[in-house]
Amino acid sequence: MTKDRKTTLGRREFLRTLGAGATVATTAAGTLAGAARADSETNDEKRKARYRETEHVKTYYRVNRYPS
Repeated sequence: MTKDRKTTLGRREFLRTLGAGATVATTAAGTLAGAARADSETNDEKRKARYRETEHVKTYYRVNRYPS
């Protein structure tokens, strides 16, 4: 009497494979990342107003009934 081995992947083997893949992906992402760079904006540029209420923003508020 011979026992047939199942070719399906068990839960524990699946989680081990998933963990190993995540480790490899993290390592690869770390080596591909470039060096960190400092901000290129001046202090005045950092403090300027960035939000502008343009026509499409006004239309969005009007259509979605947000008070403007």
